[in-house]
Amino acid sequence: MKPGGDGLIAQLRQPPGGRDARLMLLGQFLDRAGTGVWAAACVLYFTFVVGMDGGRLGLLLGAAGVAGIAGSPVAGRLAQRFSVRALLVGCHLLRLGAVLALLALTDFFALLAVVALICAGDRAAKTLEMIFATEAAGERRATYQALSRSVANAAYGVGAGVAAIGLAVGTLGAYRALIVADAASFVAAAALVLRTAPRRGRAPADRPADETAAPPAASNPWRDHRYLLFVLLDIPMTIDGAILDVGLPLWLVHHTDAPHTLVPAFLVVNTLMVVLLQLRVTARFSDTGGALRALPRYGLLVLLGCTLLAVSGTGGAWTASLFLIACTVLITLAELMRSVSSWELAVRLAPEDARPAYLGVAGMSQSIEKSVGPPALTSGVMAAGPLGWIGLGVGVVGLSLLQRRLCAGRLADASTTPPRIRARHSPRVRPTSSPSTTYDSDATQTGCR
Repeated sequence: MKPGGDGLIAQLRQPPGGRDARLMLLGQFLDRAGTGVWAAACVLYFTFVVGMDGGRLGLLLGAAGVAGIAGSPVAGRLAQRFSVRALLVGCHLLRLGAVLALLALTDFFALLAVVALICAGDRAAKTLEMIFATEAAGERRATYQALSRSVANAAYGVGAGVAAIGLAVGTLGAYRALIVADAASFVAAAALVLRTAPRRGRAPADRPADETAAPPAASNPWRDHRYLLFVLLDIPMTIDGAILDVGLPLWLVHHTDAPHTLVPAFLVVNTLMVVLLQLRVTARFSDTGGALRALPRYGLLVLLGCTLLAVSGTGGAWTASLFLIACTVLITLAELMRSVSSWELAVRLAPEDARPAYLGVAGMSQSIEKSVGPPALTSGVMAAGPLGWIGLGVGVVGLSLLQRRLCAGRLADASTTPPRIRARHSPRVRPTSSPSTTYDSDATQTGCR
């Protein structure tokens, strides 16, 4: 047992990374709470305050989400050269200015540019936080990431609750107050990041002897075809988010007799499970072997959840409700597995001297899934009926096995490569004084969660 205990509260008091990690997690909580406020209010704000019709609103959020994909690789590349602390503060201030600009803008194209900027800033900030975790938490980075996810989910719930109060009031002043609340969260988060101390990344020679060596690969992730294949496979392996956010509610409404009031329960179940269970799941699958074991379990859980969705329309209201809640539990468990495997493997497969750039590319997978997942479900899977859900589950099982084989093979190649050959073919390690290995100790959502 680790010092201070292994429970959520104990770990939050003494997180991997110490004082700076506590500051960063508090900053993430405030950031995500503000983001939750805006995410819950943005559609109604653009509809009732700006006067935007449904077609333009969909185009605005969709195009901005696509533009936001660029945030992750740009942040990763910049983190190779500049301080993560300075970059993260810059992301918070960028989003602060963009959110405040919403108060003065009504032109569609101006709003499109601003919302795209917010989405890109959200993704960039999350990537920088990931890079911080790899440097500050060391071998316990998976534990830090689990704490971060628990904090984020709790914060989104708080933000949605605050937004509900403003939306109930429904006046122009209330909508503007919600925007200001989101902006204030960025100010607070930036102030907390500034309180952290600079930290230098570890050189490979400082790595523990039992830590799996990073695979030999090109220092440019865009030329590392095996890593790009891992990222490509990771896109459909994040389909759990689209199932929970889009698939479950729409299937309930159009294909079952379950009451519509059940829809909010999906979010409640998911949030509570992530907050309460993420740390425990991470503890069981936190190392490289555990991440590989989690992949087929993810596929199996998605298949079981999709099977319940497929048969949920065959019974009455009570049967459908039970099947849909059970599906929510299974898909959330899959999400917990995926968060461990995707995170740990993205780090392990990246060469250490180019890790920020690699993690920036890996961060694109969730952004892309947020853009293509919902339309793929509605126009493809759900259009095919129950068989569509079964096909999706079987497909995810196959992809999980393929990704496991790919990752295991790459890691095995790295472990069997003689040290001299590895040094000759791996990217040259820069001195620790280089800007590319300098990070702050402690090192999103406009509809871009």
